[in-house]
Amino acid sequence: MAKIALGTTREATQPDCIQALIVEFIATFLFVFAGVGSAMTADKLSGDALVGLFFVAIAHALVVAVMISAAHISGGHLNPAVTLGLLAGGHITVFRSILYWIDQLIASAAASYLLYYLSGGLTTPAHTLASGIGYTQGVVWEIVLTFSLLFTVYATMVDPKKGALNGLGPTLVGFVVGANILAGGAFSAASMNPARSFGPALVSGNWTDHWVYWVGPLIGGGLAGFIYENFFINRDHVPLVVDEESY
Repeated sequence: MAKIALGTTREATQPDCIQALIVEFIATFLFVFAGVGSAMTADKLSGDALVGLFFVAIAHALVVAVMISAAHISGGHLNPAVTLGLLAGGHITVFRSILYWIDQLIASAAASYLLYYLSGGLTTPAHTLASGIGYTQGVVWEIVLTFSLLFTVYATMVDPKKGALNGLGPTLVGFVVGANILAGGAFSAASMNPARSFGPALVSGNWTDHWVYWVGPLIGGGLAGFIYENFFINRDHVPLVVDEESY
């Protein structure tokens, strides 16, 4: 059973934590800027919903892969659900997780406000459930999609027995994000990320269905992290280090 460390407030003043928070802010900002920006571009230029969905999926897949790689100092979580999933596996302390969540939300808000300004006041599209999709369906969609995301993170980046997949983790995580958007984008919007949903909702003032994008991803991410860490990783000879740089 993975041991979850509470951590202390002293972490906030440690140079490595400060550096990690700065990098996590930059990476999350750039991720949301590209992700939300692609959705705004799709709304502005494409009259075809399928083309727009494909465009958004590709943009998210690319930026996720690059930002995870670029933000290796912080671990490149970009997502409170990823942070929770890693917390459930004992890879980051509770206190540092809270700092990451605050960091991610502020970065998302900053990116969304900047996009609103740079686009001349265009609406930042907030995540909402599609017509005919109820709350239960939306939550389950987000649980499954985020579980898929965290399962991939663990299998390709956390598991010490990842073997030939070593080094391919960020790219493969980007692939699963793009695939999940193609699969669920037309139904639940396929957020998988409370921070990604928070910024556009804040700027647009549209909080419709917003709670779904917290409940679903956090359950899916936490569940995947707990299950993979405790049932699939054998750490008999591998010490568990609480280190955000290596997930």
